[in-house]
Amino acid sequence: MVTGNIFHSRKHSWPPQEYVSRSTLHQLDFDSAAPPEHAWRRRLNSHANILKEFSVTFTEAIKMVRLGIRLWSYVREEASQGRKAPIDPFTRETCKPSASQGVPLGGMGSGSISRGFRGEFRHWQIIPGTCDVSPIMANQFSIFISREGGNKNYASVLAPGQHEGLGKSGDQGLTSWGWNLNGQHSTYHALFPRAWTIYDGEPDPELKVSCRQISPFIPHNYRDSSLPTAVFVYTLVNTGKERAKVSLLFTWANSIGGISHLSGDHVNEPFLGEDGVSGVLLHHKQCFRTAKENPPVTFAIAACETQNVSVTVLPSFGLSEGSQITAKAMWDKMVQDGQFDRENFNAGPSMPSSPGDTLCAAVSASAWVEPHGKCTVAFALAWSSPKVKFVKGSSYRRRYTKYYGTSERAALNIVHDALTNYKHWEEEIEKWQSQVLRDDRLPEWYKFTLFNELYFLVAGGTVWIDSSLPATSSTNNLHQSAAEERTNVNNVTVARLGGPATGNYFTDGYDEGQIYTRRMPEERNSKNPQDETDDVGRFLYLEGVEYIMWCTYDVHFYASFALLELFPKIELSIQREFAKAVLSEDGRKVKFLMEGNWGIRKVRGAVPHDLGTHDPWHEMNAYNIHDTSQWKDLNPKFVLQVYRDFAATRDFSFGAEVWPAVRAAMEYMEQFDRDHDGLIENDGFPDQTYDTWTVHGISAYCGCLWLAALQAAAAMAHQLGDRPFAEKCKSKFCKAKLVFEEKLWNGSYFNYDSGSSSNSKSIQADQLAGQWYTASSGLPSLFDDYKIRSCLQKIHDFNVMKVKGGKMGAVNGMHPNGKVDESCMQSREIWTGVTYAVAATMILSGMEEQAFTTAEGIFTAGWSEEGYGYWFQSPEGWTTDGHFRSLVYMRPLAIWGMQWALTMPKAAILDAPTINFMDRLHVSTSSSPYHDMPGPGPRPGPGPGVRKIASKPRCFENSVFHCSC
Repeated sequence: MVTGNIFHSRKHSWPPQEYVSRSTLHQLDFDSAAPPEHAWRRRLNSHANILKEFSVTFTEAIKMVRLGIRLWSYVREEASQGRKAPIDPFTRETCKPSASQGVPLGGMGSGSISRGFRGEFRHWQIIPGTCDVSPIMANQFSIFISREGGNKNYASVLAPGQHEGLGKSGDQGLTSWGWNLNGQHSTYHALFPRAWTIYDGEPDPELKVSCRQISPFIPHNYRDSSLPTAVFVYTLVNTGKERAKVSLLFTWANSIGGISHLSGDHVNEPFLGEDGVSGVLLHHKQCFRTAKENPPVTFAIAACETQNVSVTVLPSFGLSEGSQITAKAMWDKMVQDGQFDRENFNAGPSMPSSPGDTLCAAVSASAWVEPHGKCTVAFALAWSSPKVKFVKGSSYRRRYTKYYGTSERAALNIVHDALTNYKHWEEEIEKWQSQVLRDDRLPEWYKFTLFNELYFLVAGGTVWIDSSLPATSSTNNLHQSAAEERTNVNNVTVARLGGPATGNYFTDGYDEGQIYTRRMPEERNSKNPQDETDDVGRFLYLEGVEYIMWCTYDVHFYASFALLELFPKIELSIQREFAKAVLSEDGRKVKFLMEGNWGIRKVRGAVPHDLGTHDPWHEMNAYNIHDTSQWKDLNPKFVLQVYRDFAATRDFSFGAEVWPAVRAAMEYMEQFDRDHDGLIENDGFPDQTYDTWTVHGISAYCGCLWLAALQAAAAMAHQLGDRPFAEKCKSKFCKAKLVFEEKLWNGSYFNYDSGSSSNSKSIQADQLAGQWYTASSGLPSLFDDYKIRSCLQKIHDFNVMKVKGGKMGAVNGMHPNGKVDESCMQSREIWTGVTYAVAATMILSGMEEQAFTTAEGIFTAGWSEEGYGYWFQSPEGWTTDGHFRSLVYMRPLAIWGMQWALTMPKAAILDAPTINFMDRLHVSTSSSPYHDMPGPGPRPGPGPGVRKIASKPRCFENSVFHCSC
């Protein structure tokens, strides 16, 4: 059980006073200006090392040479059609990845811009599926300080000098700016979705400056969390004896990343808004991508004028010597006057920029700060890109247009609301995070890493559209009959549960308390009561910025705990999309690149690998390395996720809606039980998420998932009144479990597979993936408790501790002799998300010490100063020497599976019945990680945003499982 001693013995501490002087922290201790107690921290002069990418071995290259040739041909063919292949290992970015990332900007699904910890704006993902990683160096905050008497003047960009991008062609004007910040006394503190940069006497020793970056990522708020905006709140503290005039400058290029600013025909215009909000609109025409017909984008940069703060603007300046106003002239004006001319607000739209020129804008906010006085200045950035257009598909309206309309000028209203509402956002964010941050039982690294891994829901290429209807028509190539939709629906009976009439439910003689539930909070929205409905539009996020496939399902299996915990309506909407897809078929021919064989794009009954790339929802399975209709993990993962979500939300209408797809998915898998022993077999190729790791016969990974799916399907069938199917799944489970243990259990763990290859006895870190979901859903354990703990201890002792002393995470495969399984590329990798999933399984099994030791390896290697530099770009995995594969990847969101395990209420576990199942498998109360927790203080309740759960345990009356009570 979790104890205070366990956590404190492993606690590593990064207190803010080790980075910022105590006096400065005291002076900034108001209006949230001081950095939080728990945060990821760096000094601004920290070296941003170039990241090292993995390479295949000679043996691996020989095995994949035919795949490489076919993939190369496919990439070239897609490029000739103006499309980017979903997997392209041949094209490299001109800007090499470095350890420079920080908290990204904006809400979810409206395009994103990342901001490095040293202040640069980079990783531009305004257009779906594209990511321009290079920073736009004209985008900066700068400060100008003059004191009465004129003896002390300072002017500097608020970012350390010698940035990448300076001095290159097209940036001549920027070298004239004052890149005077050393960064030695300036620090960055990240706790997503906020970040603090503290300038502790830089550049002026007598001025303390805090910049607080805020984005509207607010769990259960489906309105504000969709907004493309961020706020930058500067707090100024004058410790000197003289009055100081401080001017802050926000400069921005009319660009959406890359070289888009050079395409021409861009226009800037100033605006004077309501409530003192003033700034510049930058209209970007995207002319350089006319072939793709991408919609235009409008940026708004603004500051809020107050009684003490004066806002002025420069609507346009350029970076070349031929510009009417050059970057140097703009800088010199600020050095001399600390502000621009007020008449600039009357300038109107600028002349369209010429091709090859960079059009920029600037907003200045100036204030006098008295000796020992304080002042707050707020800036904001917003961008309006109302339509999403996919290369081969339709245009859709982004989610935020539900509230702001489709006008390009919506950016003005968004930036206004950001500057007037950010304090409320912060209150909601602090309320959400406080329960975790105040839990002294948790290691400090875990607290801030838990929140910081959520960066992916903003920077992971997310797209969130307003409704299921496209803005323009598109042909749906999927063929789905109404009869197929109605398959087996008559086996589900409809009734109401006792109590208030809150909706339609499905029952069979028992009440609400008889299903494991983790009640979700009321979906709150102070802005629009329409958001109380279940229509949250449609949501997409990429497998990774290098693997451009939407909602890759075998990976979503790991990441989905974050959405279920924080945005459950989005999670259910994704499951509904896949449920529809299960019952659909797309007969178009596709060539599979691994073997060069042909098949159809989507087979009815098979869960798709992804929702597509260039025409999502209508052209699924963009992944074409293998024929994923033959994969053995996708369908069980669908059933397990659906049951977990059904049980957690207690949404019986959702359960009834997706039930036909659950049945179809289970029945589809029967073809892979070729010897009719109830257990599926793998087919001697990498037919699961480890798509280079061959499996023969029965496998620990897929077999365990199948056992768990049988149990979940039986439980769901019983809940929905489909008794015959429940009995069928129970019967299969009983047979399959015996075979699984007989074939794979070796006395301490389950062998990798039942084949006779050199790695068949390998210790797979992910062998209990099915048990993870079983326990997370409140279902009875698949195996005896001692077997589960034995497996997990073996993984801890071998896969974790035998690799760099446990400081790397869990390697996917390890031979029983303690050597890493190098039979393929993936067996020798350490996968970040899988390591978090293993840690979650350990927590659910009462092995918290091993769990946090395991997961801490990911933090040490990926996030710590001693590690490899993967913060805010967590990769799919790394090799044992730290070389990454696939940065900015979905699977590390699995850390929220750990939080789910930690906050599963004891009452919920007890609500699961004690079941005489096979050999009288019992649900142990020890499954609750907080059961009988020693130590002072109250036990932690359900996790953030979890509603109360029925506390009285009951059993399933007339259950498909014989009840022993």
